[in-house]
Amino acid sequence: MADPVEDQYNVFKMLLDRTTPEGAVKQLAVLGVDQRVVQAIRDRHEQKMIEIREMEEPRSVVLGNRYTWYTGPQSGDKNWPNLEKILTGDGWSDTAIKKLDESSTRIVSLLNHPREKKFSTRGLVVGYVQSGKTTSFTAVTAKAADRGYKLFIVLAGIHNGLRRQTQARLIKQLVEPNPTGWSQITGLDRDFTPTANPASYFGKNNKTHVLCVVKKNAPVLRKLVGWLRDASDYLGDTPAIIIDDEADQATVATTRINPLIREILDCLPKSAYVGYTASPFANLLIDPSSEDLYPKDFIVNLPQPQGHFGTEVLFGRYALDGEDPEDVDDGFDMIRIIPEEDVPLVRPKTRAEAEGFLPELTDSLRRSVLYFWLGTAARRVRGTGNPHSTMLIHTSVRTSVHNSFRAPLEGLREKIKHRLDDTEILSQLRTIWDEETARVAAADFGETKVAFDELLAKLPGVLHDCRVIMDNSGSTERLDYENGPVVAVAVGGNTLSRGLTLEGLMVSYFVRAVTVYDTLLQMGRWFGYRNGYADLPRIWMTEELSDWFRHLATVEAEMRRDIDVYLTEDEDPMTFAVRIRTHPALKVTAAAKMEDAVTAAAGYGGKRIQTRYFRTDSEWLLENQRAAGALVSEALQVGVPVEKQPEKGLYVFRGVPSDLVLEFLRTYRFHETSHEADADLMSRYIEKRIRNAGALRRWNLAIIGNAVGTPDKSYEFADGIAVKRVIRSRMKTTESGFAYIKTLMSRKDAAIDLAGNISSLTEKEITKERRLQFPDTGLLVLYPIDKVSEPSIDRTTRVSLNADEHVIGVGLVFPEPTGDDSTVPWEAHYVSADLSGVEPEEVDYSVLDAED
Repeated sequence: MADPVEDQYNVFKMLLDRTTPEGAVKQLAVLGVDQRVVQAIRDRHEQKMIEIREMEEPRSVVLGNRYTWYTGPQSGDKNWPNLEKILTGDGWSDTAIKKLDESSTRIVSLLNHPREKKFSTRGLVVGYVQSGKTTSFTAVTAKAADRGYKLFIVLAGIHNGLRRQTQARLIKQLVEPNPTGWSQITGLDRDFTPTANPASYFGKNNKTHVLCVVKKNAPVLRKLVGWLRDASDYLGDTPAIIIDDEADQATVATTRINPLIREILDCLPKSAYVGYTASPFANLLIDPSSEDLYPKDFIVNLPQPQGHFGTEVLFGRYALDGEDPEDVDDGFDMIRIIPEEDVPLVRPKTRAEAEGFLPELTDSLRRSVLYFWLGTAARRVRGTGNPHSTMLIHTSVRTSVHNSFRAPLEGLREKIKHRLDDTEILSQLRTIWDEETARVAAADFGETKVAFDELLAKLPGVLHDCRVIMDNSGSTERLDYENGPVVAVAVGGNTLSRGLTLEGLMVSYFVRAVTVYDTLLQMGRWFGYRNGYADLPRIWMTEELSDWFRHLATVEAEMRRDIDVYLTEDEDPMTFAVRIRTHPALKVTAAAKMEDAVTAAAGYGGKRIQTRYFRTDSEWLLENQRAAGALVSEALQVGVPVEKQPEKGLYVFRGVPSDLVLEFLRTYRFHETSHEADADLMSRYIEKRIRNAGALRRWNLAIIGNAVGTPDKSYEFADGIAVKRVIRSRMKTTESGFAYIKTLMSRKDAAIDLAGNISSLTEKEITKERRLQFPDTGLLVLYPIDKVSEPSIDRTTRVSLNADEHVIGVGLVFPEPTGDDSTVPWEAHYVSADLSGVEPEEVDYSVLDAED
């Protein structure tokens, strides 16, 4: 016997193509469907909507109780099933397709129903660099088209390369499987050109979807605006989606492109603007109270796909508040440091030096290219994964500099090609391969190491196939992956540095000076998938750049965690501003995009702060030794009780007056890279807590070392207060002049002054015990660190500290506030969008104006 609810629910789903859920319910009533069946259908639909709203992934932040209408694909759909088939044929796993299905369903559910009379949606999807954002918005386009959206405008970066690549993807995955269902206004080699009679695309008799893939170029967008205005009489019932790929580039705070995008939206009474980016710093700093493109309706935080190489995976990152640094990954050992003396040999210092610049084939550049050829040969031995193999050399934006690399690179290729029987050359190649494969084990990535003798047989073919390509705005050469396997060393600048996928990218040589977060992050073309060769990627860069990328990985993680906070604290994009951590040597985004940013407030309540960065020169270190000695001596002089356990290398002073702690913070020098360890900020915070609640008037002071051994291993803070120095080696990638040790305090160190058994306490249990035993008392911990501090043999990512003097490490544990926290402006450390006006409820952009 047929189920009446099931039968009528199928009718209800068909009605959703012509009307909203409320309209479909009314039509069921008009058709005489029993009210109990109608109610059962409403309940079923509501349950499905709740499931979509409460998806674990992707994380999403939604304005108010935004209505969810889309519940997933239906049996009569064409575009999404076709895309599924193509992805399956391309080797996508069932799990990967299921995740894409879920995430795209969530995004489409946040759009307005296409049958609503009028709407204007603003949303942002945050992904990872080279993580499949194009596939995500292709899936969103497919599903929205299946449900009745008509016009799709994709803003595909500012260069022809990315626009063409995006058009090709959409033709392959949307148009070719359903050619009668789509009208293309742009083509592979044709950006937007106005067609005659634009209204014919939008009349009631034209049932096809309209696809337009354009660059963010002012002349092109002006023509598009004019074309849409000519069709204005027909656009009232044309639901449209504007996908802004690389939404932080040229869209925000530009005098030419931003107004034109808004003009396009103004032409469309039923529009949804959805920005896609991996670097949303500029988008999240737009003034939400202005009529701009701030993502007021939703922000979706796409999860990092399995197998994706991102910033954190390659460079590691610093621990966030509340994290144990030992639980944070250091990143793979794939970064190779370019010596500072090599930089002026591969990049001109000034603009005047660019013309006529002749790069040298330095040891670091030569090794990187040789390794690329060896790795490509090894991949041919394996015979799996991406058939293309690419190396990127990125030292400058200047085309004359790019072109100067051709002769030395082609010369090296010819030399190696004709000397593969030379024992000296073979010895060099074998040494490079053995050293690199020893540092990164293939087995750690589920791969089998390729022996040198195996890859040697493939090397002549690699050298024969390898092309040296100058891909820049002044050249006609382009990386073309559509006509068979490619082996290429690509030298380029902006045309290769954003959005464009470099297929099979394995080696990067990167020294370009960039001082803006979003530009720097997008330069990382090495992010992405490395199926079949996950053990082989390498990046050559300066120590400074490596440190910047580590900082950027921290910024990314913190920003994404802030977005997740929306979900747990009942916030939405109009009431909660994502904080973006700043850096002393980097800008968050271009100055114009920062105009609406405000300083975020900071509170230290419940936080554990520790010094992870240290300078290594004598003057700096001796000053810190004096500051620590003075604190301990003065604590003894004022008669603070002290618990002495020299056999454990431990001293605990209880009830140290706050003025001694504040004096210590004034004299101890924290490294400027330690953003959370800001002496001025902490002092102002302590003073405010004392004024407001009387807390932090007293502190416990602990000295943690090892049991006192021989005199040459001990460190004396004051008469009778000595411990054996601790070992803290530095991370290998740290710049010269300072050291990064990653972890100073262990978890139990934050409980060192607590009564009872502290050895097995978790982080949460320590916080709870501190709240019970010392609700108003802070903890300050001093560590004497041996100036040599050699790492143990198994710590391959570390080297000796090698400071000029012994180092004083500092940890502080702040009690949780019992009432409102005493926040202080975090002027040099975080910015966020200015929400005060909201009611409650260096890249070359000359291409933006260039004629096509």
